[in-house]
Amino acid sequence: MSTFYIEQFGCRATQADGAAIERQLLDRGCTPSASPQTAEFVVVNTCTVTSSADAQARDAIRKIYAQNPAAKILVTGCYAQRAPEELAALPGVSFVVGNSHKPQIPNLIAANNNGLVAISAVGAQQAAPQTPSLLIGDIFATRDVLVAPVLGGEGNHTRPTLKIQDGCNNRCSFCVIPFVRGKSRSLPPDTVFSEIRRLCDSGFQEIVLSGINLGSWGRDFSPRAGFLDLLRRILDETPLPRLRISSIEPLDVTQDLVALFASTSRIAQHFHMPLQSGSDNILSAMHRWYRTEHYARRAALIREFLPHAAIGADVIAGFPGETEADHAATLRFIDSLPFTYLHVFSYSSRPGTKAAALDSQLPGETIHRRAAELRALGESKATAFRASQLDRTHRVLTLKRPSKLSTASWTPALSSNYLQFRISEALPANQFLDVRAVAAQDNFLHAEVIASRQLAAASA
Repeated sequence: MSTFYIEQFGCRATQADGAAIERQLLDRGCTPSASPQTAEFVVVNTCTVTSSADAQARDAIRKIYAQNPAAKILVTGCYAQRAPEELAALPGVSFVVGNSHKPQIPNLIAANNNGLVAISAVGAQQAAPQTPSLLIGDIFATRDVLVAPVLGGEGNHTRPTLKIQDGCNNRCSFCVIPFVRGKSRSLPPDTVFSEIRRLCDSGFQEIVLSGINLGSWGRDFSPRAGFLDLLRRILDETPLPRLRISSIEPLDVTQDLVALFASTSRIAQHFHMPLQSGSDNILSAMHRWYRTEHYARRAALIREFLPHAAIGADVIAGFPGETEADHAATLRFIDSLPFTYLHVFSYSSRPGTKAAALDSQLPGETIHRRAAELRALGESKATAFRASQLDRTHRVLTLKRPSKLSTASWTPALSSNYLQFRISEALPANQFLDVRAVAAQDNFLHAEVIASRQLAAASA
């Protein structure tokens, strides 16, 4: 059978898709390669959230072709859905498969062990042999959610990510994702539970739930289901020691949700709520569904129930029409709230979005300066939060040490409130420890071990 390698880009959702493709290829008897240089098939799973993401994918494809010209390169993901012809024009590309047909990739590779064949499907373009074949359809007709936990990557050897929702029904003016991932759709609860139980049976102690718009899980069901009820059922019906959720929209952070987090140690005290701007004028232009006062209430609610929780946000610098006053308002707003970290993005015009058509695009140097100022503020917030956690006891999960640190005398670990720790002992991964934070350095905390015990035993 074919050998394959998957080159991953993008967000947790894209990585989850890649994990699902890998699982299906393994089920069909395909063999993973250690590198793209030795694979017969190379799947390039792309992101298109920014122009730099597009450029990274193109550069990777050119490099793969240069190093392994005999490989059949299959490009998929969000960039493939948005601009298939652009990718098909690159040297070495054999297939371009959009998100609309991503579940067909394992069958496609399994059927092509002896060379290229023509593809026929709704929305596909027939191609002659040796010419890149396009397999693109109506993404809004897609109903499936690719399922497989992401087990690779930094920390995810011990903290798998499970995607339970895909697509988005919102239409933020800067975002291309709904047009390349389609309507919001949810993984059925029984599948969610079975995947979590499978991971628990394999010994994992923490699982991260992810989605494009995670809080909208279940709204596409009939009868409609709710994300909060799903979390309660996960706690009741699985033995998972710790659950963590990825990004969730601020309006989905209700008092009931925060109260659930505060009621148990089995949900990580970690909220990542996209902000995008601290100016109401810009939030309106972005077509966001909240204003700064709504966001501030959510942050205050979290702090009321969970004084030491992590609160993170995405922020966009340089949205079209953003004035210096708007930027200053964003800095003031962020400074006024108890953020523990920021993810700052420089605005990137995306074809087909409403923001791309605005005639008020800002110069690159202005965007760069504003992004740097936001990042500096985010670093200041993170530093202050780490300092506030000194001399406190934290329940941390030890992580797998990167190979370059395999002989190091310390162990990385992650707390419930998303703090990076270094423990001054060489310890195995995937165990809970009680530690005391004794010093802050760079982006992590040094810790001393107080006790080592499994969370299940502690809660028994």
